[in-house]
Amino acid sequence: MSVEKFTIGLDFGSDSVRALLVNTKTGQEVACGVQYYPRWMEGQYCQPAVSQFRHHPQDYIDAMTAAVQQTLEQVSDDIKQSVVGIGVDTTGSTPAPVDKDGNVLALLPEFEHNPNAMFILWKDHTSIQKAELINQLAHGGDFPDYTRYVGGIYSSEWFWAKAAWVSEQDAKVAEHAHTWVELCDWIPALISGNQAPNKFRRGICAAGHKALWHDDWNGLPAQDFLSAISPTLDGIRDRMFTEVYTSDQQAGLLSAEWAERFGLPEGIAVAIGEFDCHMGAVGAGAGEHDLVKVIGTSTCDILMVKPEDVAGKTIEGICGQVKGSALPNLVALEAGQSAFGDIYAWYKRLLMWPIQQWVKSHPEDQHLQDNIDDIIIPMLADAAIEQPQTEISPLSMDWHNGRRTPVANQRLKGVISGLNLGSTAPDVFYSLVESTAHGARAIMDCMTSQGVDVNRVLAIGGIAQKSPLVMQTCADVMGRDIAVVESDQCCALGAAIFAAVAADAHTSVSDAQAAMASPIRHIYTPVKRSSDFYQGRYQAYSQLGQHIETFIEDQKGA
Repeated sequence: MSVEKFTIGLDFGSDSVRALLVNTKTGQEVACGVQYYPRWMEGQYCQPAVSQFRHHPQDYIDAMTAAVQQTLEQVSDDIKQSVVGIGVDTTGSTPAPVDKDGNVLALLPEFEHNPNAMFILWKDHTSIQKAELINQLAHGGDFPDYTRYVGGIYSSEWFWAKAAWVSEQDAKVAEHAHTWVELCDWIPALISGNQAPNKFRRGICAAGHKALWHDDWNGLPAQDFLSAISPTLDGIRDRMFTEVYTSDQQAGLLSAEWAERFGLPEGIAVAIGEFDCHMGAVGAGAGEHDLVKVIGTSTCDILMVKPEDVAGKTIEGICGQVKGSALPNLVALEAGQSAFGDIYAWYKRLLMWPIQQWVKSHPEDQHLQDNIDDIIIPMLADAAIEQPQTEISPLSMDWHNGRRTPVANQRLKGVISGLNLGSTAPDVFYSLVESTAHGARAIMDCMTSQGVDVNRVLAIGGIAQKSPLVMQTCADVMGRDIAVVESDQCCALGAAIFAAVAADAHTSVSDAQAAMASPIRHIYTPVKRSSDFYQGRYQAYSQLGQHIETFIEDQKGA
Protein backbone atom coordinates (compact mmCIF):
# COMPACT_ATOMS: atom_id res chain seq x y z
CA MET A 1 0.00 0.00 0.00
CA SER A 2 1.48 3.33 -1.08
CA VAL A 3 1.97 6.05 1.52
CA GLU A 4 -0.15 9.14 0.90
CA LYS A 5 1.71 12.30 0.01
CA PHE A 6 0.65 15.92 0.42
CA THR A 7 1.77 19.27 -0.92
CA ILE A 8 1.12 22.86 0.13
CA GLY A 9 0.19 25.66 -2.24
CA LEU A 10 0.94 29.19 -1.04
CA ASP A 11 -1.16 31.85 -2.77
CA PHE A 12 -0.10 35.45 -2.12
CA GLY A 13 -3.01 37.73 -3.04
CA SER A 14 -3.50 41.47 -2.78
CA ASP A 15 -4.92 41.34 0.76
CA SER A 16 -3.86 38.01 2.21
CA VAL A 17 -1.92 34.78 1.81
CA ARG A 18 -3.58 31.37 1.68
CA ALA A 19 -1.98 28.04 2.47
CA LEU A 20 -3.73 24.99 0.99
CA LEU A 21 -2.82 21.40 1.92
CA VAL A 22 -3.68 18.92 -0.84
CA ASN A 23 -3.57 15.14 -1.18
CA THR A 24 -1.44 14.49 -4.27
CA LYS A 25 -3.24 11.24 -5.13
CA THR A 26 -6.88 12.33 -4.79
CA GLY A 27 -6.74 16.13 -5.07
CA GLN A 28 -8.61 16.42 -1.77
CA GLU A 29 -8.15 19.85 -0.21
CA VAL A 30 -7.38 18.69 3.31
CA ALA A 31 -6.91 21.98 5.15
CA CYS A 32 -6.54 25.68 4.48
CA GLY A 33 -5.30 28.71 6.37
CA VAL A 34 -5.76 32.39 5.45
CA GLN A 35 -3.96 35.34 6.99
CA TYR A 36 -4.31 39.01 6.10
CA TYR A 37 -1.35 41.38 5.78
CA PRO A 38 -1.49 43.55 8.95
CA ARG A 39 0.21 46.70 7.64
CA TRP A 40 -1.68 46.54 4.35
CA MET A 41 -5.04 46.24 6.13
CA GLU A 42 -4.22 49.47 7.98
CA GLY A 43 -3.53 51.21 4.66
CA GLN A 44 0.14 51.75 5.45
CA TYR A 45 2.52 52.82 2.66
CA CYS A 46 -0.31 53.30 0.14
CA GLN A 47 -1.70 56.43 -1.50
CA PRO A 48 -4.66 55.32 -3.63
CA ALA A 49 -5.25 58.84 -4.99
CA VAL A 50 -1.95 58.65 -6.86
CA SER A 51 -2.13 54.86 -7.48
CA GLN A 52 0.68 54.04 -5.03
CA PHE A 53 0.27 50.56 -3.56
CA ARG A 54 3.14 48.99 -1.62
CA HIS A 55 3.46 45.77 0.40
CA HIS A 56 5.93 45.50 3.24
CA PRO A 57 7.95 42.25 2.96
CA GLN A 58 7.45 41.59 6.66
CA ASP A 59 3.72 41.34 5.97
CA TYR A 60 4.42 38.46 3.59
CA ILE A 61 6.73 36.72 6.06
CA ASP A 62 4.40 37.03 9.04
CA ALA A 63 1.22 36.14 7.16
CA MET A 64 2.84 33.20 5.34
CA THR A 65 4.17 31.73 8.57
CA ALA A 66 0.84 32.08 10.33
CA ALA A 67 -1.14 30.68 7.37
CA VAL A 68 1.00 27.53 7.14
CA GLN A 69 0.87 27.01 10.90
CA GLN A 70 -2.90 27.54 10.89
CA THR A 71 -3.26 24.94 8.15
CA LEU A 72 -1.08 22.33 9.85
CA GLU A 73 -2.91 22.74 13.17
CA GLN A 74 -5.89 21.10 11.47
CA VAL A 75 -4.12 17.82 10.60
CA SER A 76 -2.29 14.98 12.29
CA ASP A 77 1.45 14.71 12.76
CA ASP A 78 1.48 11.85 10.25
CA ILE A 79 0.10 14.15 7.55
CA LYS A 80 2.56 16.90 8.46
CA GLN A 81 5.42 14.46 8.01
CA SER A 82 3.95 13.33 4.67
CA VAL A 83 4.18 16.79 3.09
CA VAL A 84 6.67 16.48 0.24
CA GLY A 85 6.60 19.89 -1.43
CA ILE A 86 5.57 23.54 -1.44
CA GLY A 87 4.49 25.62 -4.45
CA VAL A 88 4.17 29.40 -4.56
CA ASP A 89 2.05 31.78 -6.59
CA THR A 90 1.78 35.54 -6.17
CA THR A 91 0.28 38.63 -7.68
CA GLY A 92 2.40 40.27 -10.34
CA SER A 93 4.18 42.17 -11.46
CA THR A 94 5.19 42.80 -7.84
CA PRO A 95 8.93 43.56 -7.75
CA ALA A 96 11.18 44.85 -4.99
CA PRO A 97 14.79 46.08 -4.66
CA VAL A 98 17.20 43.71 -2.89
CA ASP A 99 20.74 44.11 -1.60
CA LYS A 100 23.74 41.88 -2.37
CA ASP A 101 22.52 39.33 0.19
CA GLY A 102 19.03 39.17 -1.30
CA ASN A 103 17.36 41.13 1.50
CA VAL A 104 14.48 43.27 0.37
CA LEU A 105 15.63 46.73 1.41
CA ALA A 106 12.59 47.35 3.62
CA LEU A 107 13.78 44.52 5.89
CA LEU A 108 16.84 46.62 6.75
CA PRO A 109 16.44 49.13 9.65
CA GLU A 110 17.32 52.18 7.58
CA PHE A 111 14.63 51.37 5.00
CA GLU A 112 11.97 49.87 7.29
CA HIS A 113 9.34 52.56 6.62
CA ASN A 114 10.38 53.60 3.11
CA PRO A 115 7.66 52.61 0.58
CA ASN A 116 10.21 52.70 -2.24
CA ALA A 117 12.14 49.90 -0.53
CA MET A 118 9.13 47.57 -0.50
CA PHE A 119 7.32 45.37 -3.00
CA ILE A 120 5.60 47.49 -5.65
CA LEU A 121 2.18 45.89 -5.92
CA TRP A 122 0.79 44.94 -9.33
CA LYS A 123 -1.82 47.73 -9.26
CA ASP A 124 0.69 50.47 -8.45
CA HIS A 125 0.62 52.80 -11.49
CA THR A 126 3.09 55.44 -10.35
CA SER A 127 5.48 54.52 -13.17
CA ILE A 128 3.27 55.48 -16.13
CA GLN A 129 5.93 57.85 -17.53
CA LYS A 130 8.55 55.11 -17.52
CA ALA A 131 6.21 52.67 -19.25
CA GLU A 132 5.57 55.23 -21.96
CA LEU A 133 9.31 55.74 -22.40
CA ILE A 134 9.87 51.99 -22.71
CA ASN A 135 7.29 51.88 -25.49
CA GLN A 136 8.89 54.83 -27.27
CA LEU A 137 12.32 53.19 -27.10
CA ALA A 138 11.04 49.79 -28.23
CA HIS A 139 9.12 51.24 -31.16
CA GLY A 140 11.59 53.95 -32.15
CA GLY A 141 13.82 51.86 -34.40
CA ASP A 142 17.09 52.18 -32.46
CA PHE A 143 16.49 48.95 -30.56
CA PRO A 144 14.74 45.66 -31.25
CA ASP A 145 11.03 45.81 -30.46
CA TYR A 146 11.31 44.25 -27.04
CA THR A 147 7.52 44.56 -26.61
CA ARG A 148 6.88 42.14 -29.46
CA TYR A 149 5.97 39.23 -27.18
CA VAL A 150 4.08 41.24 -24.56
CA GLY A 151 1.32 42.43 -26.87
CA GLY A 152 3.20 45.43 -28.27
CA ILE A 153 2.61 47.70 -25.26
CA TYR A 154 4.62 47.79 -22.03
CA SER A 155 2.59 48.60 -18.90
CA SER A 156 3.26 50.64 -15.79
CA GLU A 157 2.16 47.54 -13.86
CA TRP A 158 5.35 45.73 -14.92
CA PHE A 159 8.88 45.10 -13.75
CA TRP A 160 11.22 47.49 -15.59
CA ALA A 161 8.93 50.51 -15.42
CA LYS A 162 8.63 50.13 -11.64
CA ALA A 163 12.31 49.47 -11.03
CA ALA A 164 13.37 52.47 -13.10
CA TRP A 165 10.76 54.86 -11.70
CA VAL A 166 11.36 54.04 -8.05
CA SER A 167 15.13 54.18 -8.49
CA GLU A 168 14.93 57.66 -10.02
CA GLN A 169 12.62 58.87 -7.25
CA ASP A 170 14.84 57.59 -4.44
CA ALA A 171 18.62 57.89 -4.78
CA LYS A 172 19.23 55.99 -1.55
CA VAL A 173 17.21 53.01 -2.75
CA ALA A 174 19.00 53.12 -6.11
CA GLU A 175 22.37 53.17 -4.34
CA HIS A 176 21.64 50.15 -2.15
CA ALA A 177 19.68 48.06 -4.67
CA HIS A 178 21.99 45.37 -6.04
CA THR A 179 19.17 44.04 -8.20
CA TRP A 180 15.38 43.67 -8.32
CA VAL A 181 13.26 40.57 -7.83
CA GLU A 182 9.66 39.50 -8.35
CA LEU A 183 7.71 38.32 -5.31
CA CYS A 184 7.00 34.96 -6.96
CA ASP A 185 10.78 34.39 -7.25
CA TRP A 186 11.72 35.80 -3.86
CA ILE A 187 9.43 33.68 -1.67
CA PRO A 188 10.75 30.31 -2.96
CA ALA A 189 14.33 31.64 -2.65
CA LEU A 190 13.65 32.83 0.91
CA ILE A 191 12.21 29.58 2.25
CA SER A 192 14.80 27.41 0.50
CA GLY A 193 17.77 29.41 1.81
CA ASN A 194 18.75 30.51 -1.69
CA GLN A 195 18.14 34.18 -1.04
CA ALA A 196 21.46 35.44 -2.39
CA PRO A 197 20.85 36.93 -5.86
CA ASN A 198 23.34 34.57 -7.51
CA LYS A 199 21.32 31.63 -6.15
CA PHE A 200 17.85 32.84 -7.17
CA ARG A 201 16.16 30.54 -9.67
CA ARG A 202 13.85 32.81 -11.65
CA GLY A 203 10.65 31.56 -13.22
CA ILE A 204 9.89 31.97 -16.93
CA CYS A 205 6.44 33.29 -15.98
CA ALA A 206 7.56 36.59 -14.46
CA ALA A 207 10.62 36.86 -16.69
CA GLY A 208 8.70 36.42 -19.93
CA HIS A 209 5.52 38.35 -19.19
CA LYS A 210 6.94 41.29 -17.21
CA ALA A 211 10.74 41.52 -17.65
CA LEU A 212 10.81 41.10 -21.48
CA TRP A 213 12.78 37.85 -21.42
CA HIS A 214 12.76 35.99 -24.75
CA ASP A 215 14.99 33.58 -26.65
CA ASP A 216 14.96 35.91 -29.68
CA TRP A 217 17.32 38.31 -27.83
CA ASN A 218 19.07 35.68 -25.71
CA GLY A 219 17.21 36.47 -22.52
CA LEU A 220 16.68 39.92 -21.07
CA PRO A 221 16.88 43.09 -23.20
CA ALA A 222 20.36 44.40 -23.93
CA GLN A 223 22.02 46.65 -21.34
CA ASP A 224 22.00 49.68 -23.65
CA PHE A 225 18.21 49.45 -23.83
CA LEU A 226 17.89 49.17 -20.06
CA SER A 227 20.24 52.11 -19.56
CA ALA A 228 18.16 54.15 -22.00
CA ILE A 229 15.14 53.53 -19.76
CA SER A 230 17.09 54.99 -16.84
CA PRO A 231 20.75 55.53 -15.89
CA THR A 232 19.86 53.94 -12.55
CA LEU A 233 19.68 50.61 -14.42
CA ASP A 234 23.29 50.81 -15.64
CA GLY A 235 24.96 47.43 -15.25
CA ILE A 236 21.85 45.73 -13.93
CA ARG A 237 21.67 43.07 -16.65
CA ASP A 238 24.82 41.44 -15.27
CA ARG A 239 23.22 41.46 -11.82
CA MET A 240 19.99 39.80 -12.96
CA PHE A 241 19.86 36.25 -14.38
CA THR A 242 20.77 34.17 -17.41
CA GLU A 243 18.57 31.10 -16.85
CA VAL A 244 14.84 30.70 -16.35
CA TYR A 245 12.76 27.74 -15.19
CA THR A 246 9.23 26.35 -15.38
CA SER A 247 7.28 25.72 -12.20
CA ASP A 248 7.50 21.95 -12.35
CA GLN A 249 11.17 22.40 -11.44
CA GLN A 250 12.71 23.02 -8.05
CA ALA A 251 13.74 26.42 -6.72
CA GLY A 252 15.47 24.56 -3.90
CA LEU A 253 14.71 22.54 -0.78
CA LEU A 254 12.99 23.80 2.36
CA SER A 255 15.68 25.12 4.71
CA ALA A 256 16.07 24.01 8.32
CA GLU A 257 15.08 27.48 9.52
CA TRP A 258 11.83 27.54 7.59
CA ALA A 259 11.06 23.88 8.27
CA GLU A 260 11.15 24.72 11.97
CA ARG A 261 9.02 27.86 11.50
CA PHE A 262 6.39 26.02 9.50
CA GLY A 263 6.48 22.71 11.35
CA LEU A 264 7.34 20.74 8.20
CA PRO A 265 10.08 18.27 7.28
CA GLU A 266 13.38 19.83 6.28
CA GLY A 267 14.53 19.31 2.70
CA ILE A 268 11.17 18.95 0.97
CA ALA A 269 10.87 20.36 -2.55
CA VAL A 270 10.14 24.04 -3.14
CA ALA A 271 8.84 24.61 -6.66
CA ILE A 272 9.69 27.54 -8.92
CA GLY A 273 7.24 30.40 -8.33
CA GLU A 274 4.70 31.69 -10.80
CA PHE A 275 1.96 34.31 -11.02
CA ASP A 276 -1.38 33.47 -9.45
CA CYS A 277 -3.46 33.49 -12.61
CA HIS A 278 -1.17 31.05 -14.41
CA MET A 279 -1.27 28.61 -11.53
CA GLY A 280 -5.01 29.17 -11.21
CA ALA A 281 -5.44 28.00 -14.80
CA VAL A 282 -3.54 24.81 -13.99
CA GLY A 283 -5.55 24.28 -10.80
CA ALA A 284 -8.74 24.65 -12.84
CA GLY A 285 -7.68 21.78 -15.07
CA ALA A 286 -7.31 24.01 -18.12
CA GLY A 287 -5.62 22.89 -21.27
CA GLU A 288 -5.34 23.95 -24.88
CA HIS A 289 -7.76 26.71 -25.99
CA ASP A 290 -9.39 27.02 -22.56
CA LEU A 291 -9.81 30.68 -21.56
CA VAL A 292 -9.50 30.89 -17.78
CA LYS A 293 -10.77 34.02 -16.03
CA VAL A 294 -9.32 34.53 -12.57
CA ILE A 295 -11.86 36.95 -11.13
CA GLY A 296 -11.01 38.92 -8.01
CA THR A 297 -10.10 42.54 -7.23
CA SER A 298 -8.87 42.59 -10.82
CA THR A 299 -8.98 39.81 -13.41
CA CYS A 300 -6.29 37.88 -15.14
CA ASP A 301 -7.15 35.85 -18.23
CA ILE A 302 -5.04 32.92 -19.40
CA LEU A 303 -5.44 31.16 -22.74
CA MET A 304 -3.02 28.35 -23.62
CA VAL A 305 -2.16 27.27 -27.16
CA LYS A 306 0.44 25.16 -28.93
CA PRO A 307 3.68 27.00 -29.77
CA GLU A 308 3.09 26.50 -33.49
CA ASP A 309 -0.25 28.32 -33.24
CA VAL A 310 1.52 31.63 -32.52
CA ALA A 311 4.96 30.99 -33.99
CA GLY A 312 6.38 34.23 -35.41
CA LYS A 313 3.15 36.03 -34.56
CA THR A 314 2.45 38.87 -32.14
CA ILE A 315 -0.95 38.75 -30.46
CA GLU A 316 -1.46 42.49 -30.17
CA GLY A 317 -2.80 44.19 -27.08
CA ILE A 318 -2.31 41.43 -24.52
CA CYS A 319 0.12 40.96 -21.60
CA GLY A 320 2.45 38.47 -23.20
CA GLN A 321 2.77 35.11 -24.92
CA VAL A 322 5.25 32.92 -23.08
CA LYS A 323 5.96 29.23 -23.48
CA GLY A 324 5.92 27.44 -20.15
CA SER A 325 4.47 30.23 -18.02
CA ALA A 326 1.51 27.98 -17.15
CA LEU A 327 1.67 24.42 -18.56
CA PRO A 328 5.32 23.76 -19.50
CA ASN A 329 4.71 22.72 -23.11
CA LEU A 330 2.10 25.32 -24.10
CA VAL A 331 2.29 29.05 -24.76
CA ALA A 332 0.21 31.00 -22.27
CA LEU A 333 -1.43 34.19 -23.52
CA GLU A 334 -2.08 36.56 -20.62
CA ALA A 335 -4.61 39.39 -20.47
CA GLY A 336 -6.81 40.95 -17.80
CA GLN A 337 -8.70 43.89 -16.33
CA SER A 338 -6.98 46.29 -13.96
CA ALA A 339 -10.09 46.43 -11.81
CA PHE A 340 -13.08 44.12 -11.46
CA GLY A 341 -14.16 43.44 -7.87
CA ASP A 342 -12.29 46.62 -6.92
CA ILE A 343 -14.93 48.56 -8.86
CA TYR A 344 -17.75 47.07 -6.82
CA ALA A 345 -15.75 47.73 -3.64
CA TRP A 346 -15.25 51.35 -4.69
CA TYR A 347 -19.00 51.81 -5.17
CA LYS A 348 -19.67 50.22 -1.81
CA ARG A 349 -17.25 52.66 -0.14
CA LEU A 350 -18.95 55.51 -1.93
CA LEU A 351 -22.36 54.56 -0.54
CA MET A 352 -20.99 53.78 2.92
CA TRP A 353 -19.19 57.10 3.36
CA PRO A 354 -21.96 58.96 5.27
CA ILE A 355 -22.41 56.04 7.66
CA GLN A 356 -18.68 55.78 8.26
CA GLN A 357 -18.47 59.49 9.04
CA TRP A 358 -21.41 59.22 11.41
CA VAL A 359 -19.84 56.29 13.27
CA LYS A 360 -16.59 58.21 13.72
CA SER A 361 -18.42 60.75 15.85
CA HIS A 362 -20.94 58.25 17.27
CA PRO A 363 -18.91 55.08 18.05
CA GLU A 364 -21.85 53.61 19.94
CA ASP A 365 -23.47 53.11 16.51
CA GLN A 366 -20.64 50.93 15.14
CA HIS A 367 -23.15 48.10 14.75
CA LEU A 368 -24.89 50.11 12.02
CA GLN A 369 -21.78 50.15 9.87
CA ASP A 370 -21.00 46.49 10.56
CA ASN A 371 -24.49 45.33 9.64
CA ILE A 372 -24.84 47.40 6.47
CA ASP A 373 -21.31 46.70 5.29
CA ASP A 374 -22.09 42.99 4.98
CA ILE A 375 -25.39 43.31 3.14
CA ILE A 376 -25.00 46.30 0.83
CA ILE A 377 -23.63 44.45 -2.23
CA PRO A 378 -26.13 41.55 -1.95
CA MET A 379 -28.97 44.09 -1.63
CA LEU A 380 -27.80 45.94 -4.74
CA ALA A 381 -27.45 42.66 -6.65
CA ASP A 382 -30.94 41.48 -5.67
CA ALA A 383 -32.46 44.79 -6.74
CA ALA A 384 -30.54 44.71 -10.04
CA ILE A 385 -31.85 41.23 -10.83
CA GLU A 386 -35.42 42.38 -10.23
CA GLN A 387 -35.01 45.37 -12.56
CA PRO A 388 -32.55 44.48 -15.35
CA GLN A 389 -30.87 46.86 -17.78
CA THR A 390 -32.73 48.68 -20.54
CA GLU A 391 -31.59 50.75 -23.52
CA ILE A 392 -31.69 53.91 -21.40
CA SER A 393 -29.91 52.48 -18.35
CA PRO A 394 -26.62 54.10 -17.27
CA LEU A 395 -23.57 52.91 -19.22
CA SER A 396 -20.16 52.62 -17.55
CA MET A 397 -16.52 51.97 -18.44
CA ASP A 398 -14.48 49.54 -16.31
CA TRP A 399 -11.35 51.72 -16.30
CA HIS A 400 -11.31 52.92 -12.70
CA ASN A 401 -7.74 51.61 -12.40
CA GLY A 402 -6.79 52.09 -16.02
CA ARG A 403 -6.95 49.45 -18.75
CA ARG A 404 -4.69 46.43 -18.72
CA THR A 405 -6.04 44.84 -21.91
CA PRO A 406 -6.82 45.10 -24.73
CA VAL A 407 -3.92 47.54 -25.31
CA ALA A 408 -2.63 48.73 -21.94
CA ASN A 409 -3.38 52.36 -21.07
CA GLN A 410 -3.14 53.21 -17.39
CA ARG A 411 -4.07 56.86 -17.93
CA LEU A 412 -7.68 55.92 -18.61
CA LYS A 413 -10.33 56.53 -15.95
CA GLY A 414 -13.69 55.06 -15.11
CA VAL A 415 -16.85 56.63 -16.50
CA ILE A 416 -20.54 56.44 -15.66
CA SER A 417 -22.74 57.95 -18.37
CA GLY A 418 -26.44 58.27 -19.03
CA LEU A 419 -27.46 59.32 -15.53
CA ASN A 420 -30.70 61.18 -14.91
CA LEU A 421 -32.76 62.23 -11.91
CA GLY A 422 -34.46 58.85 -11.90
CA SER A 423 -31.23 56.82 -11.74
CA THR A 424 -31.07 54.64 -8.63
CA ALA A 425 -28.25 53.05 -6.67
CA PRO A 426 -29.06 49.59 -8.14
CA ASP A 427 -29.10 51.11 -11.64
CA VAL A 428 -25.58 52.41 -11.21
CA PHE A 429 -24.40 49.18 -9.61
CA TYR A 430 -25.78 47.13 -12.49
CA SER A 431 -24.05 49.42 -14.98
CA LEU A 432 -20.75 48.76 -13.19
CA VAL A 433 -21.36 45.00 -13.32
CA GLU A 434 -22.22 45.30 -17.01
CA SER A 435 -19.03 47.29 -17.64
CA THR A 436 -16.84 44.56 -16.16
CA ALA A 437 -18.62 42.00 -18.36
CA HIS A 438 -18.03 44.20 -21.41
CA GLY A 439 -14.35 44.41 -20.47
CA ALA A 440 -14.24 40.62 -20.28
CA ARG A 441 -15.73 40.34 -23.76
CA ALA A 442 -13.27 42.88 -25.16
CA ILE A 443 -10.41 40.64 -24.00
CA MET A 444 -11.91 37.52 -25.59
CA ASP A 445 -12.61 39.38 -28.82
CA CYS A 446 -9.02 40.69 -28.85
CA MET A 447 -7.76 37.12 -28.98
CA THR A 448 -10.33 35.52 -31.27
CA SER A 449 -10.10 38.39 -33.77
CA GLN A 450 -6.41 37.56 -34.18
CA GLY A 451 -7.04 33.91 -34.99
CA VAL A 452 -6.69 32.41 -31.51
CA ASP A 453 -9.66 30.16 -30.84
CA VAL A 454 -11.45 29.97 -27.49
CA ASN A 455 -13.18 26.61 -27.09
CA ARG A 456 -14.17 26.84 -23.44
CA VAL A 457 -14.42 29.59 -20.80
CA LEU A 458 -13.61 28.74 -17.17
CA ALA A 459 -13.98 31.08 -14.20
CA ILE A 460 -12.33 30.87 -10.80
CA GLY A 461 -12.25 33.12 -7.76
CA GLY A 462 -14.65 34.36 -5.11
CA ILE A 463 -16.82 36.50 -7.38
CA ALA A 464 -17.27 33.60 -9.81
CA GLN A 465 -18.55 31.42 -6.99
CA LYS A 466 -20.59 33.97 -5.05
CA SER A 467 -22.28 36.24 -7.60
CA PRO A 468 -24.84 34.73 -10.00
CA LEU A 469 -25.62 38.26 -11.21
CA VAL A 470 -22.04 38.93 -12.31
CA MET A 471 -21.51 35.52 -13.88
CA GLN A 472 -24.81 35.42 -15.75
CA THR A 473 -24.16 38.93 -17.04
CA CYS A 474 -20.71 37.84 -18.24
CA ALA A 475 -22.20 34.80 -19.98
CA ASP A 476 -24.87 36.93 -21.67
CA VAL A 477 -22.43 39.66 -22.74
CA MET A 478 -19.74 37.23 -23.94
CA GLY A 479 -22.29 34.92 -25.56
CA ARG A 480 -20.47 31.89 -24.12
CA ASP A 481 -21.08 29.21 -21.53
CA ILE A 482 -18.97 29.97 -18.45
CA ALA A 483 -17.97 27.01 -16.30
CA VAL A 484 -17.30 27.96 -12.67
CA VAL A 485 -14.71 25.76 -11.00
CA GLU A 486 -15.48 24.07 -7.67
CA SER A 487 -12.36 24.97 -5.69
CA ASP A 488 -12.38 28.37 -4.04
CA GLN A 489 -8.58 28.21 -3.76
CA CYS A 490 -7.73 27.34 -7.35
CA CYS A 491 -4.52 29.36 -7.52
CA ALA A 492 -3.17 27.69 -4.38
CA LEU A 493 -4.33 24.36 -5.82
CA GLY A 494 -2.29 25.02 -8.96
CA ALA A 495 0.73 25.79 -6.79
CA ALA A 496 0.20 22.49 -4.96
CA ILE A 497 0.01 20.67 -8.32
CA PHE A 498 3.37 22.08 -9.38
CA ALA A 499 4.82 21.22 -5.97
CA ALA A 500 3.72 17.61 -6.51
CA VAL A 501 5.66 17.44 -9.77
CA ALA A 502 8.72 19.18 -8.31
CA ALA A 503 8.65 16.61 -5.48
CA ASP A 504 8.30 13.66 -7.92
CA ALA A 505 4.90 12.73 -6.52
CA HIS A 506 3.74 12.93 -10.18
CA THR A 507 5.84 12.51 -13.31
CA SER A 508 4.29 15.42 -15.25
CA VAL A 509 1.99 18.39 -14.77
CA SER A 510 -0.68 16.77 -16.95
CA ASP A 511 -0.64 13.66 -14.72
CA ALA A 512 -0.83 15.84 -11.62
CA GLN A 513 -3.72 17.81 -13.12
CA ALA A 514 -5.62 14.62 -13.87
CA ALA A 515 -5.37 13.59 -10.23
CA MET A 516 -5.56 16.94 -8.43
CA ALA A 517 -7.27 19.65 -10.53
CA SER A 518 -10.65 21.00 -9.48
CA PRO A 519 -13.95 19.79 -10.98
CA ILE A 520 -16.66 22.12 -12.34
CA ARG A 521 -19.39 23.23 -9.94
CA HIS A 522 -21.78 25.19 -12.21
CA ILE A 523 -22.17 26.32 -15.81
CA TYR A 524 -23.77 29.64 -16.71
CA THR A 525 -25.43 29.52 -20.13
CA PRO A 526 -26.24 32.74 -22.02
CA VAL A 527 -29.91 33.62 -22.34
CA LYS A 528 -30.53 34.44 -26.00
CA ARG A 529 -32.77 37.45 -25.44
CA SER A 530 -30.29 38.95 -22.99
CA SER A 531 -27.36 38.22 -25.29
CA ASP A 532 -29.12 39.93 -28.18
CA PHE A 533 -29.78 42.96 -25.98
CA TYR A 534 -26.16 43.15 -24.83
CA GLN A 535 -24.87 43.13 -28.39
CA GLY A 536 -26.15 46.68 -28.74
CA ARG A 537 -24.93 47.67 -25.30
CA TYR A 538 -21.47 46.33 -26.09
CA GLN A 539 -21.31 48.47 -29.22
CA ALA A 540 -22.29 51.50 -27.14
CA TYR A 541 -19.64 50.57 -24.55
CA SER A 542 -17.00 50.39 -27.30
CA GLN A 543 -18.02 53.75 -28.77
CA LEU A 544 -18.04 55.42 -25.35
CA GLY A 545 -14.59 54.01 -24.67
CA GLN A 546 -13.22 55.35 -27.94
CA HIS A 547 -14.59 58.79 -27.13
CA ILE A 548 -13.14 58.81 -23.61
CA GLU A 549 -9.75 57.56 -24.77
CA THR A 550 -9.57 60.25 -27.47
CA PHE A 551 -10.50 62.90 -24.92
CA ILE A 552 -7.82 61.78 -22.46
CA GLU A 553 -5.16 61.62 -25.17
CA ASP A 554 -6.11 65.16 -26.25
CA GLN A 555 -5.85 66.34 -22.64
CA LYS A 556 -2.40 64.74 -22.30
CA GLY A 557 -1.18 66.55 -25.39
CA ALA A 558 -2.70 69.89 -24.44
